[in-house]
Amino acid sequence: MRIVLAGAGGFIGRWLRPELESQGHQLVRLVRDPTAVVPRRCLLWDPASGRLDPAILDGADAVIGLGGRNIAAARWTSDERTALTRSRLGATRTLVEGMRSCSHPPRTFLNASATGFYGSRGDEELDENAPPGEGFLAELARSWEEAALEAAALGVRVLLLRLGMVVGRGGALARMLPAFRLGLGGPVGSGRQWWPWIAMEDVLGAVMHLLGATDVSGPVNLVSPCAVRCREFARTLGAVLGRPSFLPLPAPIARLLLGPMADELLLSSQKVIPGVLESSGYTFRLPGLPAALRAAMD
Repeated sequence: MRIVLAGAGGFIGRWLRPELESQGHQLVRLVRDPTAVVPRRCLLWDPASGRLDPAILDGADAVIGLGGRNIAAARWTSDERTALTRSRLGATRTLVEGMRSCSHPPRTFLNASATGFYGSRGDEELDENAPPGEGFLAELARSWEEAALEAAALGVRVLLLRLGMVVGRGGALARMLPAFRLGLGGPVGSGRQWWPWIAMEDVLGAVMHLLGATDVSGPVNLVSPCAVRCREFARTLGAVLGRPSFLPLPAPIARLLLGPMADELLLSSQKVIPGVLESSGYTFRLPGLPAALRAAMD
């Protein structure tokens, strides 16, 4: 396939790029740095101003959008929330407008979203048919998905990748490891909240699977089928590291340190299940948390 990848330098994109190339796909990376442009391989765009040559997308088999500012890069001030929203909607709208100007729009558009779409839902099992929840992340994910779905009117197959916490070399796990390696890690709040997660290997595997699963469209939960509560995640991470992991982070302290981010990223409960992935025949590479954590630290 000829695939256009936006966000190739990000946490997921850095691993997805070699996965796609190893399968023989012709990959075109969209870059914002003019010095990084390589003819036919890395082409320039500017999602902040909506600049993208539609010819880049014309006739592509697939476009993959992974752009977006790190959701935990800074405290959620008003300015930071605006930056988070603009980075996601700007990138997605630029891609869709580029498709709209194509003579032959791409066949498939896979765009990132997040399980934050569901809000905090206690012990409720959440498949792709569950309605959106409440809160900043839910509103952000809903707007993000609505922007991507505009491509469907062009005849493009749109897939919305609702990502859980990705367990890989970097990301959220990298921020947890220092405390856990010192034996200072543990559950956040009560520890009873469900944390949706997925191994990086399965993010890559799911993307490859969905590129070929032409009968699948709409939202897809990218989460492991082996859901865990926060306290189990902490206990498993401690066991993999060979360190104690019983020092809790009380909810008031988490809120003091992180502000509203604590409630929506750490204290919210989302028991998300990968209904579409499983029904479409995807076989998980690393469904269990211990193996996923060990792979991320090899």
